[in-house]
Amino acid sequence: MEQKMMNAALIREIPGDAVLGEIAAPMRKAGQVLIEVRAASLNPLDLLVASGKFYLGHPPVPYVPGLEGAGAVLEGSHLQPGTRVRFECSVLSPYGSLAPLAVVDENAVIPVPENAPDDLVASLGIAGMAGWLSVAWRARLSKGERVAVLGATGVVGQIAVQAARLLGAGRIVAVGRNPRTLRKIQDLGADASVELDQGSDSKLGEALKEAAGGPIDVVIDTLWGNPVSGAIMAMASGGRLVNIGQSADPVLSLPSSALRGKMLSLLGYSNLLVPLEEQHNGFHTILEHAVKGNLKVNRQVSPLTQASQVWRSQRNSPNQKLVVIPS
Repeated sequence: MEQKMMNAALIREIPGDAVLGEIAAPMRKAGQVLIEVRAASLNPLDLLVASGKFYLGHPPVPYVPGLEGAGAVLEGSHLQPGTRVRFECSVLSPYGSLAPLAVVDENAVIPVPENAPDDLVASLGIAGMAGWLSVAWRARLSKGERVAVLGATGVVGQIAVQAARLLGAGRIVAVGRNPRTLRKIQDLGADASVELDQGSDSKLGEALKEAAGGPIDVVIDTLWGNPVSGAIMAMASGGRLVNIGQSADPVLSLPSSALRGKMLSLLGYSNLLVPLEEQHNGFHTILEHAVKGNLKVNRQVSPLTQASQVWRSQRNSPNQKLVVIPS
């Protein structure tokens, strides 16, 4: 049987950018689901894989990028055709989400309610779960605790701020470099904001403690590097710091006394290592909050024909989710 062709965003070389092109449509294998893609969102990891610098490598070129999306089941073993789902593609799959069709493993789909818009579902997956679960599941935030979010201007940070609010934090401090975006994040639930450029780690620590109204119990960090040193100075004894990313610096020089002196817990977080049940529960929780209007994700929606422009926009840290509609 001749394989059908489809238009898609393609990575034709490594390193490379997404360009619109034509590729053979995917065919479902045992243990997979064939999905009609209705919305797909971009993530920094998409660009990292296409750069050739991701530690697991990349799919053979040409391949369709895109790690996640929303759509409807066309073929599957357990889910009925037409079932609306959120799905996640393997990093090394040649068929990502920036196309009309995608194939994913059966355990990589989550059914979603009919009243959840596709672009919202696509926006809340990877970034949403990282922002929510880092606060609720990894940090185990208790009501009344003080929270600081480093890198709050990014999508993950914005979700983390809202998660802290919904989970009852006593006071929330948003930390970032963009003053204009920081002011907007206070509308999402932050009680105060602090700009990163304080001149020294100690001054950043003082500014954080003042903004929080006292020592900080939980730090959610998407930056690493020097900002973490400043945040640790502002932390309370027994505080927890959860690291999600390294957009400021992949390396941190930290004296052991900084941790020992306050009995701090330094916790790593990765969606890939969260148990599936926790992932599903976390996603349904944030989606429910978002559908009700209690949680917001700023997003820009574009057609597949603009995939190249959207790809370039993602490189510039847009501070919002970029969503592509394939059809």
